[in-house]
Amino acid sequence: MRISEQHVVPGQSSGVCISPGGRFPAFSSEGKPPRKVSRGPRDLALCRVFRQSTCCDAAQTYPALLAVRKLASFGEGSQECLHLWELLECSICDPRVGIQPGPPLICASFCDMVFEACSNAYYSIDAKTQVLSPCGLSDIVCGRASEWASNGTELCQLAGFSVHPARVSSQDVDGPFCYGGKASLESIAESWRDPKSSSPGKTKNSRVLEDFQQWMGEMPISVMVSWAVGGLVLTAGLLFISKRKSYSHRQKQAAILRNARKLEARINQQPPNRQR
Repeated sequence: MRISEQHVVPGQSSGVCISPGGRFPAFSSEGKPPRKVSRGPRDLALCRVFRQSTCCDAAQTYPALLAVRKLASFGEGSQECLHLWELLECSICDPRVGIQPGPPLICASFCDMVFEACSNAYYSIDAKTQVLSPCGLSDIVCGRASEWASNGTELCQLAGFSVHPARVSSQDVDGPFCYGGKASLESIAESWRDPKSSSPGKTKNSRVLEDFQQWMGEMPISVMVSWAVGGLVLTAGLLFISKRKSYSHRQKQAAILRNARKLEARINQQPPNRQR
């Protein structure tokens, strides 16, 4: 399909943020090292696990939040699908991804896990970006992920990501970093233990609603229009947040580690010279 032509194999990173191109908004920190993001209008709307070091700000995480919200509200994604799709969308905010040229490079084994979990969820081709995204209220042609793609690599490429074909249990230190490998997932899970990345319990839940209201108040009119066009009104947003309030950091950490173990088991079961 034409979207897969966006595939770019990243080269050596320079240690500074490089705008990915494709469907992903340019980094405002282009040419600077990944940095900590503070609370405020440029704060991360999603992917806050990377808050201590990232190239992202609101420009990248608004679209990621919208995608996950659509998948939850209209795409009929399961809880496992929602969790993995959120991890996939948040790849853009991983500091190791942000310093590589081209769209986020995803490990093929992780794409396979996403495809397995989301094969029955509904997606459509986004009219603006021309990439596959979760089906929204205004989308006319929607189909299950398994109708758009036959495997995880195709799904990730259709969604605007690059894919690293190697299925290895450890990252090649001499090659480009691919997001979603066992070590990558364990690193993300480990960061959930950092109290600086979030506030637990009721404080966390109240801050989510406060942040949502702040984002709405400070959101550019062009972004607000895109929310309205997609049927993503304030009520739907609050409903989505309400549904996810009970999904604690500890549960998220456990889910990420569970997926890392599943990934390792899957890799160990594959013949060493397997070809796709």
